Amino acid sequence: MSTNSNLPSFHTFDPILNDPLEIIHAILSSLGGDHTELKKASPLSRDIQNLKEGIEPVFDPATMLYLSIVELDSEGRREGSIDSSSGKERLGRFPYGDGNIVTYLLENTREKGDMTILHDLLSKLSDGLSEENLGELGFREGFGGLTLLGWLNRREVSELRSAIRSGRWEVLSEEPLDGGVDYAFRLLLAMLRSAQRKRCGVLMRRHS
Repeated sequence: MSTNSNLPSFHTFDPILNDPLEIIHAILSSLGGDHTELKKASPLSRDIQNLKEGIEPVFDPATMLYLSIVELDSEGRREGSIDSSSGKERLGRFPYGDGNIVTYLLENTREKGDMTILHDLLSKLSDGLSEENLGELGFREGFGGLTLLGWLNRREVSELRSAIRSGRWEVLSEEPLDGGVDYAFRLLLAMLRSAQRKRCGVLMRRHS
């Protein structure tokens, strides 16, 4: 499989405990100074717990979302990416285009029969937090170059893994990398297995 050494972006897959759809309302209230519900949803986040009632936070919506959904240890420290092994580099910087492994799969596979969930979940993972898909503005780009792409909740992690393993998809004949789709799915499956073992959801981020 050929590679491209000039890829601009790196992607990580972070473990999350809260589903963004279940917490965005609390974030919107918090942005107005009411932090009660957000603090209940994120008891281990020091940044969230330090918010002062009646005072608007200094964080933008995307940063607030990140702080309130990522998995933290008992000391309030952020857990590492789901795949911290040697596969992290291969998964995070796919050797084609902008380095996004999920985009590559969407562009180079076709679902078979009545299969729709495969592409639906891949799309949610790679673009679910855009304004167009989320229906809310400001939850994608944050302070310091933070870019949140999309996510899967715990149930969807299992569903995507099952959809990939079902084989109800095919590689497009014009795929640019020989064996690229199979390679990408193997890497993605390893990450999803790790997420299932941790019993967490997945947040996809881009690092420029």
